[in-house]
Amino acid sequence: MKIGVSVSLDVTKIDKSRMTQVTKKDGSTATYLNMTTFIDTDQQDQYENNGFIAQSQSKEEREAGEERPPILGNVKVFYTDGAQSTPATTAAPITEDIPF
Repeated sequence: MKIGVSVSLDVTKIDKSRMTQVTKKDGSTATYLNMTTFIDTDQQDQYENNGFIAQSQSKEEREAGEERPPILGNVKVFYTDGAQSTPATTAAPITEDIPF
């Protein structure tokens, strides 16, 4: 399934201490911000948003009960190809006798 998502961020809410600077092989640097988004293609809020985006929280932070980073913005689905994803299933064991 393919979907198109529009993201709107309030950059003033970004906690810059969570940004990670990485040195690339060529010696240049890049700064990254890990974010998490939750999208519900079946429901929209009063502003037609399908979800939100927030700075990522580590497993250790969650387990320590630290406050979740603030929501930075909203996501809105503007395109879907109409395909529905199907959950992976496992084959059920054969319970009847096979006569051969």
